[in-house]
Amino acid sequence: RLNKYRMKASMSRKGNCYDNACIESFHSILKKEFVYCTKFKTKQQAQDEMFQYIEFFYNRKRIHSALGYLSPVQFAAKFKKKKTA
Repeated sequence: RLNKYRMKASMSRKGNCYDNACIESFHSILKKEFVYCTKFKTKQQAQDEMFQYIEFFYNRKRIHSALGYLSPVQFAAKFKKKKTA
């Protein structure tokens, strides 16, 4: 299938479990905090509500311990401010 679409497989070094640790963590949180708690009537509703959750709650309001208990938006603003100072 990769050849058919002229794509290259993305592979990490053998045994490197840290390559996708951050996205695995995100998927775990997304499932626990949102997906398993919500019943969707349609695929479109699921996509729309997931977008709302990620953009307006996860990125803007939910604090993250790895970011010093800031939201991703707050962390990015702080980083940008620090970088331009």
